[in-house]
Parts: sequence; structure tokens; C-alpha cells
Amino acid sequence: MKTRVAIQGYIGSYHHEAANNYLGNDIEIIECDTFKTLAKSLAKGKVDQAVMAIENTIAGAILPNYALLTKYDLKIVGEIYLSIQHQLMVKEGQTLEDIKEVRSHQMAILQCDKFLEKHTDWKIVNDIDTALTAKDIVDQDLTYVAAIASRKAAEVYGLDILASSIQTFKDNFTRFFVLQRNHNDYEDFNKVSMRFSVPHHSGALVDVLNQIASCGINMEKIQSVPIIDKPWEYSFHIDITFEKKEQYYELLGKIARKLTDLEILGEYKLGKK
Repeated sequence: MKTRVAIQGYIGSYHHEAANNYLGNDIEIIECDTFKTLAKSLAKGKVDQAVMAIENTIAGAILPNYALLTKYDLKIVGEIYLSIQHQLMVKEGQTLEDIKEVRSHQMAILQCDKFLEKHTDWKIVNDIDTALTAKDIVDQDLTYVAAIASRKAAEVYGLDILASSIQTFKDNFTRFFVLQRNHNDYEDFNKVSMRFSVPHHSGALVDVLNQIASCGINMEKIQSVPIIDKPWEYSFHIDITFEKKEQYYELLGKIARKLTDLEILGEYKLGKK
């Protein structure tokens, strides 16, 4: 029986591509309209794993997704860094001269603004998903509409790519988490994501950060997230990497009494960038 993997979006999306890159092609993709639906599907055991975007080099962190990890008690078991290469695609046989309208997700359209500015006669339409716009061209037999989506979407729906890598910034990457309901018992993990809170007084956060440095640990990311029921108070999501697990265990011992709350979101292998 194939592993059931939830993604946000549709077959042919960047989430689909990320899932295949990490888990292989022999999986069953379960499409979810929203990230919340994805999280609930995994939490309720309707799927075995999920792949969820967490940050982009241009757009930054997806803050609501951090909250979903805690709300639904999801565990990070891996990460994927995917180069986001936007392609302009049309129904087979169409040309640039045939295009009257371009559809895609709002973020993809924004990331391709310089290319689109060269074609002022095109109508630009925001849609809910990049891959869905490609699918619609086939399902609705659209002969004047182009989609901006992934190369995988073009392959899945049999569309012709008229322009490749049209994003304004070529170094456009998205980081995805691979999620499960339970931690994996890895022996050789070298990265940890955690969420913690500190007492609401001067120097509390700095004290914790100093302990991270004293253990020789590299903090790759820190993200503050508002605590919903505590106005003006924040929890902190951090990603740390280390050469030896002993450094990580030493850190936990040093900061345990300095925190008001601690949640280990995942222990996993550092993804390739």
C-alpha cells in the first residue's frame, strides 16, 4: 500500500514536486485546499505524512504554518529546499501571440513581474493555485490563456512551455517540512526545530541565545510568533544544527530552567540547499 502524503494544492504543484523529491514517486498524493486542511488530515490519521511549505527566500516565513504545527501537534521529520522555477505554459500548439490572459497564484505572478511587464496587453488573473491554472487550461480547453506554474505541472497536464524560468529573481527557493504525527527515532539527526517561551523580563531571550553559542551550536533561524491568548507576548521558533548530538543534549540541560515553555518540533537530517 502506498504512503498517503498530503500536500497543499494540486497535482503538479511545487508541493507535489517537493514531495516526490523527498519521498520518491511511489506515493499517493492527497490534495488539500488549505494548509489547515492539510494539518487536520494528518492529525486525524487520514494520511501518513504531509509536505508543507514554511518559508521562501523572497516572501519570507509563512507564519500561520508555525501555529498549525503546535495546534495539531505535528512533528517535523525532514526538510526539502526546492528551487522555484516558474514556467509560462499554454495548450499544445499555442504561441505567445495567442495569449490574451495569464493566470496563476498571486505570489507566482508577483515573482514574475518583470517578465509580465513586457506584455502589457495580457490580462493578469490571480487564482488559488499554480497547478490548478494549468489543469484548467486542459479541463476547460482554453486556447487564449497561459498559466504560470512548475515544469512538473506542464508534464502532468501536457502543456507547452513557451518561456522558462521567468521569475525575476533566479535564486528563489522554498523550504518545505516533511511532517508526521510522531517523531522519527533517528540515530544520526543533526538538526532540530523547537518552539519555546521565556519569562517576560529583560535579557531572558539573550540568555538562552548565549547558551546556544556556548554549546558550539549554530542557530540557522529564529522566528518570533505571537502567543494568541497572551497579548504582546511571543514564542520563538528556532532551527539549530550541530556536529554532535551531545551538544544538543547539553543545551537542553542548560536552558531547561530558563524557559517557561518548550516544545521539540522535530529532530531530523539537515536538508540539502
